[in-house]
Parts: sequence; structure tokens; C-alpha cells
Amino acid sequence: MSREIKFVLNGVQTCVTIEDDWNLLYLLREKLGLTGAKEACGRGECGACTVIVDGLAINSCLYFAVEIDGKEVLTIEGLAAADGTLHALQESFVKNGGIQCGFCTPGMILSAKALLDENPQPSEADIKQALAGNLCRCTGYVQIVESVEAVIDKSGGDINAAVRETGGSD
Repeated sequence: MSREIKFVLNGVQTCVTIEDDWNLLYLLREKLGLTGAKEACGRGECGACTVIVDGLAINSCLYFAVEIDGKEVLTIEGLAAADGTLHALQESFVKNGGIQCGFCTPGMILSAKALLDENPQPSEADIKQALAGNLCRCTGYVQIVESVEAVIDKSGGDINAAVRETGGSD
């Protein structure tokens, strides 16, 4: 069955017609052309499809598209500023080697953003817990955790200050 849903996508009010059986990942990638969230395991075990819905990092492969009606969705494409300036987390991942092949990077960054939005001063254990659902085959996770910690150190606990300093969006 088809239905129309309305939601905010990367800060823009969006209205689309969907089928009831579509997952959010399919809507984003195949219908809206946002390919930052990746199809990998299809079972919510790898984190490659992570996006933020109403402030929570979720696996878009397990989330029915119909459930985003009236909600706010942030994908990696919406994290950088309109002029292309990277968000502080994106910049830190590049600078600190938290990105290698790049396949897991969008999910890692969005999981970290959801954590920092909720807890601007997480411990290393908190960071590792927040990223536990995201698998990486390249970095060994050390550089990923260091990338998140570098943003915390730079921001003094205010991620929005680090974002404003780099010119990226929050």
C-alpha cells in the first residue's frame, strides 16, 4: 500500500510517497539518492546504515520508512555545512586517521554525533559503547575513538563550539 509521509530530512521539510514495506535505508538510497548510509549486513549488526532519527542513532536497514512520518532524520549528507565545510567530527576523522576505506565512516560519525549531542563529555568507555554497533575492518578502532576524543578535547565539552569554530553545521 502506498502512503504519503512528511518529515524533516537534513533540515529540509520533505514529503514523499512510499510503500509500506520499504525500510528507511531503501528510501534514502534508492528513492532520495542519499548514498552515505550503506547496505551491508541488512540485519542491523554492522552499523554501516546508521542515521540519526529524532536524536537517536538507528540502523536504517531495520527501520520502516513509514516510521519517520513527522520525525527528523539526519544523514551524513546533512552533517556538513551547505557550503561544504565539514562538521567538526568529519574533520577530526580525516585529520586523526579515523577514516580509511570510508565504508563505515558515515555510521561511525553519526553514532558519535548522537553520543556527543546527548553527552558532550563522554568517557572513553562511553565512546566505545556508542560505537559498539559499528563494525570497521580497517582502522582497528583506535583512530576512530581518538577522532571522537579530539573533538571533545577541542570543544571543551561543547560540540557546538567546535562546530562553530570549524564552520560546520551542527
